[in-house]
Amino acid sequence: MTTPALLPLSGRRLPPLNLGASAFPHHRATLRLSEKFILLLILSAFITLCFGAFFFLPDSSKHKRFDLGLEDVLIPHVDTSKGGKNLGGFLIHGQGHDEHRHREEEERLRNKIRADHEKALEEAKEKLKKSRDEIQAEIQTEKNKVVQELKKKDSKPLPPVPLPNLIGINSGEPADPDIREKRNKIKEMMKHAWDNYRQYGWGHNELKPIARKGHSTNIFGNSQMGATIVDALDTLYIMGLHDEFREGQEWIDKNLDFSVNSEVSVFEVNIRFIGGLLAAYYLSGQEVFKIKAVQLAGKLLPAFNTPTGIPWAMVNLKSGVGRNWGWASAGSSILAEFGTLHMEFVHLSYLTGDPVYYNKVMHIRKLLQKMDRPNGLYPNYLNPRTGRWGQHHTSVGGLGDSFYEYLLKAWLMSDKTDTEARKMYDDAIEAIEKHLIRKSNGGLTFIGEWKNGHLERKMGHLTCFAGGMFALGADGSRDDKAGHYLQLGAEIAHTCHESYDRTTLKLGPEAFKFDGGVEAVAVRQNEKYYILRPEVIETYWYMWRFTHDPKYRQWGWEATQAIDKYCRVSGGFSGVKDVYSSSPTYDDVQQSFFLAETLKYLYLLFSNDDLLPLDNWVFNTEAHPLPVLHLANTTLSGNPAYR
Repeated sequence: MTTPALLPLSGRRLPPLNLGASAFPHHRATLRLSEKFILLLILSAFITLCFGAFFFLPDSSKHKRFDLGLEDVLIPHVDTSKGGKNLGGFLIHGQGHDEHRHREEEERLRNKIRADHEKALEEAKEKLKKSRDEIQAEIQTEKNKVVQELKKKDSKPLPPVPLPNLIGINSGEPADPDIREKRNKIKEMMKHAWDNYRQYGWGHNELKPIARKGHSTNIFGNSQMGATIVDALDTLYIMGLHDEFREGQEWIDKNLDFSVNSEVSVFEVNIRFIGGLLAAYYLSGQEVFKIKAVQLAGKLLPAFNTPTGIPWAMVNLKSGVGRNWGWASAGSSILAEFGTLHMEFVHLSYLTGDPVYYNKVMHIRKLLQKMDRPNGLYPNYLNPRTGRWGQHHTSVGGLGDSFYEYLLKAWLMSDKTDTEARKMYDDAIEAIEKHLIRKSNGGLTFIGEWKNGHLERKMGHLTCFAGGMFALGADGSRDDKAGHYLQLGAEIAHTCHESYDRTTLKLGPEAFKFDGGVEAVAVRQNEKYYILRPEVIETYWYMWRFTHDPKYRQWGWEATQAIDKYCRVSGGFSGVKDVYSSSPTYDDVQQSFFLAETLKYLYLLFSNDDLLPLDNWVFNTEAHPLPVLHLANTTLSGNPAYR
């Protein structure tokens, strides 16, 4: 694998790629465009004028008529008594009275053509008198009119759908003053992250907290789509930061525009934007979030236009043209990307009554069910043209992770009625346990990666989410193995805590090995960084919810203190490049998922269980809570999308 700055670090997360301003010389392009516009305008006016003069203006020397083909019109014979001569069943009208009328019609047409040409010439002359700035302003005005018309078309009202029974969106205050103080500290960290983004990066996708300016990566294309705003909304809401929530809502209402010429990651835009907008809608009831989510979803649908229906990794929001990452196994799509759409797309069909979203993700599922799987494992790569697996690489970390998570969560979100999804999850987990999960010499349980028949004894930070997944899926597992999977979740949580505890900063590295005497420690320099990732804390929270073992809150507080000590800067929070160094350097990026996931899971860890209870809410892979669709509490069974 190449450097982490260039490659997606996971299905759950794609790479930061800083292209810099020079990669998009749009100002020069605009200048050239306006010059071309003027030249084309002059040329078209000149050609039109010449064309008209040559063909349409009268030739005074010969007095030729412009033949409209109307002098002798053949008309089917109906009645010969009206003054015409019968010729073989057709009448040829006499050329006396009609010829005069035809001449008048010709003259009228000539005058109209001459007037149109003169008008076009005058408009061209007027354009040439204007400055470049005036012409650019006119072009921009016309573009804005088109955008407004498109917005009007996109903003058609959606059918009213009853909200599911929403429980636990404004509670969770702990009685213990020590726990309450810790929760308030996490809320203060959220406010620090948001306020600095608001001041220095507003409208940009992310923040560079040291340079104090906006930041973006290739997953969002070249547009300022306010990713941090959308990603942070539900965290702001559950923390009671309602003024900040309203700021974000206002920006989204006025500025979030998807009709841009920008190539984005289908996966990332789905989990961050559609997931974030849907969660904000369910929590607040504000229609603007639902409308924007549906608008964006429509822009993603062209990505599914492949021979197999497996979507491209990227799509241009304006043109609908899709493609895959160049590095991904001979043009393959990635399991964790096309397999992490189900939750959001099911909710889109529920809210709109349009089955297209549901059908897209169910088609993916049906295709996967028909395919052979080596050793029961799902490879990370699938070619969307041929429908064949790419390189046989299986991972519960980057490239594979959230596919397994969404199988389980599809079942949970359906009120445990989607038994097909549960079976696929159980089958996959059995194969993973058999081929990928091992115990180190020091007794640490880890999940390796399967590469061409060989187990690589390395585990990524991203893989640490699996401890929470095993705990979440314990209830309902086969053969009364609930206790087994809860214990497996606890062992993964312990291993991932060790990866934090064995560093200088008490923050976990991106990946760690289990080779020889090295256990839960990063070996390569490019695996020693921490970019504010949430997966370990996510597992702590799930384990706390299911066991109430106080060590999970203790471990979560250790991580909170380490983040506040080593990642906090005056302009927000930054990742660090080496967790084993006592004086680390910063990467100068405040990731949007830090506000969406890391701080949300920490806040929930120190809240009571009645805040977003797991019987009523299922979190997408970006920690955006979506309600369980209880059939008894909704009109789901009557929704045409589900008949």
